[in-house]
Amino acid sequence: MVYVVDDDEAVRDSLELLLESVDLPCQTFASASDFLEKHDPDQHSCLVADIRMPGMSGLDLQEELNDRSSTIPILFITGHGDVPMAVDAMKSGALDFIQKPFRDQELLDRIHQALERDEGRREDNRELSETRNRIGRLTARETEVMHRVVQGQANKVIALDLGVSQRTVEIHRARVMQKMGARSLAELVRMVGKLID
Repeated sequence: MVYVVDDDEAVRDSLELLLESVDLPCQTFASASDFLEKHDPDQHSCLVADIRMPGMSGLDLQEELNDRSSTIPILFITGHGDVPMAVDAMKSGALDFIQKPFRDQELLDRIHQALERDEGRREDNRELSETRNRIGRLTARETEVMHRVVQGQANKVIALDLGVSQRTVEIHRARVMQKMGARSLAELVRMVGKLID
């Protein structure tokens, strides 16, 4: 879904026609507050917003979304004099800004990039959630062994530190690999490392 927020009806209508011409579903809003009322954060989406609007500006909207911990990619449409504002928007996390007048293809390319970024972030979140669920199914001892393995400790060292046999560590390690769905030590390190990043 591409959300368009612009107080200019002609701009909203032209963007809606452009997006529909390339089969991109969109919803348009005349104000930031209208958008905030109807925005579904679970929807795979991006936001195209005018930076200057009466009432709540594009920057105010971005600030509100940031306060709500929203990660929706934002593309700002700006007039020539708005470039310093757009730079501030980028510092606050906006994906890009497009100066008026813009070419349709330029806007479409950036919208596709924004949607790809949103999909990648959603996929990363799904992976992290699955990794957390898998770690939650480990026993306390398996979790301890997993963390030591990920830190590069050898089975013999782990066994000495925990006061158990090396064979016991090997059994725990095998269970960790199975429960985590890791095919290799490198994959396990990558999975756990993403949680720490």
